[in-house]
Amino acid sequence: MNRGHILKISGPFLLISLLLIHSAMGAEKRFLIKLATLAPEGSSWMKTFNTLNAEVMKVTENKVQFKIYPGGVLGDEMDMLRKMKIGQIQGAALTSGGLSALFKEIDALQVPFLFQKYEEVDAILKKMDSLFRKGFEDNGYVLLGWSEAGFIYLMSNTPISSVADLKKVKVWIWEVSPMSKAIFDEAGVSAIPLSVPDVLIGLQTGLVDVVYAPPTGAISLQWFTKVKYMTDVPLAYLAGGIVVNKDTFKQLPPAFQNILIESSQRHLDKLKAITRNENREAIKVMMKHGAKIITPSQKQIDEFKELSNKAMVHIGGQTFSKKVLDEVRSHLESYRRGGE
Repeated sequence: MNRGHILKISGPFLLISLLLIHSAMGAEKRFLIKLATLAPEGSSWMKTFNTLNAEVMKVTENKVQFKIYPGGVLGDEMDMLRKMKIGQIQGAALTSGGLSALFKEIDALQVPFLFQKYEEVDAILKKMDSLFRKGFEDNGYVLLGWSEAGFIYLMSNTPISSVADLKKVKVWIWEVSPMSKAIFDEAGVSAIPLSVPDVLIGLQTGLVDVVYAPPTGAISLQWFTKVKYMTDVPLAYLAGGIVVNKDTFKQLPPAFQNILIESSQRHLDKLKAITRNENREAIKVMMKHGAKIITPSQKQIDEFKELSNKAMVHIGGQTFSKKVLDEVRSHLESYRRGGE
């Protein structure tokens, strides 16, 4: 075989070898994680994401980086989930509504009147963490860390202190909240579905009179500028968290995976403390802006609870399982008795 023929044969093999060597150096390549959120620019959530991104870039020597899309520019949480599914983005910061679309058992945390204070939330999440993380992973996602939006309150343009009051007005319902739908159906309320980015317009145009959100959410989304009353009854707890596509996460070298999870949860823990304080301050801001606080009687509160309990019976099994809710309640009862 002459030399020219050998070169003709070996040329392609040399090219392939070079490509394989380049591939073997994959641990050195850069990873861009596109992440969407409803949190607007300037919010504590966005400040946390920016700080987290700066730290991850520094520790990984710029080999891992987030590109963050704030303020719902990529749509509501269902839009974000669809974009993750097709690979347009790799991650999202979601509330319980979006998280439960990935793993339905998260809805157990949203049962109305389940929690009485934040310490109970922390205790239950600690107990349920491994089950929830496995649930996400089994469905193709990795939870980088928990945070929260806080407790949800009714906010309105007319005083709402009873179930009867709700029946007289136009109530917004989040498109991703089957639990809220069950409650409003039980109450005989004809709710109007809107995506979160459309709610402000709905309030401005009179399409809806009543919304529900944590106080800090009402501030950051500017809803507080269009409501006159807040009903002083914490209805339910709204968790939050960051998830990334499992396939994307597994492409990272193990060391980078550990950095991402450790850094994310540490910064989200700090954010949780900030959010709790901001929710307290947000109520003061709303009052200074002219909002009046409505305090229902115990009888009216019991009416809301009875309505919720009936709705939960009807929705049982459609979202979260009874087994998981029973486990949550068991841990909760143990905590209230002085356990951990």
